[in-house]
Amino acid sequence: MTDWIAALLMMGIYLVFAFALGLAAGRGHNRFSVSEYAVGDRNFGTIVMWFLMGGTIFSAFAFLGGPGWAYSKGAAAFYILAYTAMGLLPWYLIGPKVARLGAERNYFTMGDLLKDRYQSTALCVIVGVVAVLAFIQYLTLQLKGMSYVFNVMTDGAIPYWAGALIAYGIVCIYVMTSGVRGAAWSDVLQGAMMFIIAWIVGLTLVFSLHGGPGAMFADIAQQKPDFLVIGQENSPMSATAYSTAILVSVIGFVMWPHLFTKSYVARERTIKKTVIAYPIFAIFLIPVLFIGFSAIGVVGSDAVDSADQILPYMITNELGVSGLVYGIIGAGALAAAMSSSDAITHGASVSLGRDVVQPLKPDISDQTLLWIMRAGVVVVGAAAYYLAVFGAQGIVQLLLGAYGSIVQFAPSVYGALFWQKARREGAIAGLIAGVVVNFWFQVVQGGDTPLGIDPGILGLVANLIVFVPLSLGLGGARYPDQAKSFVRA
Repeated sequence: MTDWIAALLMMGIYLVFAFALGLAAGRGHNRFSVSEYAVGDRNFGTIVMWFLMGGTIFSAFAFLGGPGWAYSKGAAAFYILAYTAMGLLPWYLIGPKVARLGAERNYFTMGDLLKDRYQSTALCVIVGVVAVLAFIQYLTLQLKGMSYVFNVMTDGAIPYWAGALIAYGIVCIYVMTSGVRGAAWSDVLQGAMMFIIAWIVGLTLVFSLHGGPGAMFADIAQQKPDFLVIGQENSPMSATAYSTAILVSVIGFVMWPHLFTKSYVARERTIKKTVIAYPIFAIFLIPVLFIGFSAIGVVGSDAVDSADQILPYMITNELGVSGLVYGIIGAGALAAAMSSSDAITHGASVSLGRDVVQPLKPDISDQTLLWIMRAGVVVVGAAAYYLAVFGAQGIVQLLLGAYGSIVQFAPSVYGALFWQKARREGAIAGLIAGVVVNFWFQVVQGGDTPLGIDPGILGLVANLIVFVPLSLGLGGARYPDQAKSFVRA
């Protein structure tokens, strides 16, 4: 049996098991309940929550994009560790309050909360549309990761388009049938696999190719003196770009609707315990970055079509193991992509149904709404699949681009929860201004910004400049009793 066939066999076995587990997650629960599909009837425990939230970070972005950035940009990749350690901290502040409000008022999404607080259907729909578009971008990077794994691990026998279609097709089915529970159960399995495989592969490559981490970094420093520092003349990333990339990620992390809505699936105590334990995920990301660093000076720039392919390339060309073993490792890489894909897909489908369709048609039945959410899985997945196969952006660039839009929710959310004078006119105008500014610098200007500041931060500044004065100029909250109840919750 050739190595690539053995690898494909092992990855196939993993996919079958993940599929079965995702389907089993919904057994014994009401598959025709919107509440069960969206928030799992609000009773998840700490361990499941830790894996569910962590699966978003330990994704194709980390497992493939992280090594790719370490290989191509050096020290700039450490921003991943920084924002993983700090990204969930804001949830300690807002999560318990959102959980209380959600249980009292039957919220399922961020749009539900903002619609109620600002008494604005328009704001809810805008939030839903922006969220779905950002979800598509975020999902695209996961599908790219699946494509790279299948294509490189099978020596090109499985083309890019087929790899993403196979793995994501499985995700679609168990998310449509089991909802948030399918994502949660799968993330526990996939998270455990990723932890084990990351440490084994990372340390094996470092010691076999360089003799240890110290020797590896000494070799890099000798070959590329500015590669392990930020902001020097020949560094791949400026200090401003590095700092603002961390800042936009930390502020925007919990603003992702599929993470924000996890406030509704757990109790307040569970949320706080999850935040305290969450930085442990940064420790598990260290060996992932080691994989990329170990390739410097070993793999030529012409050996891979994209830096994001460096992990599967190192496994198949430098690890020196059988096809069965690197098939298991490939399964770990697929687990990374799938653990985020299911949560993202589920979040996008709920946002599409609850924040876009239902506000425009309030008399829609729960049964119809649930089917719209399930159809949303296919619609969002199809859009992301097209971009993954035909788009040219790298994995990390896709994520940072998506964060630039998502972080624009922050002023409206924090204003709703903590500022009684926040007005819907300010929230809507600020959100639109922030998204437009981010889009201008991100897309029109191709990421070229003053001083290298992240486009999302420039959008956030524009957002606040509009949101705060407009709210104050209109005399504060239009519904003061509603605003006061939120702030005091």
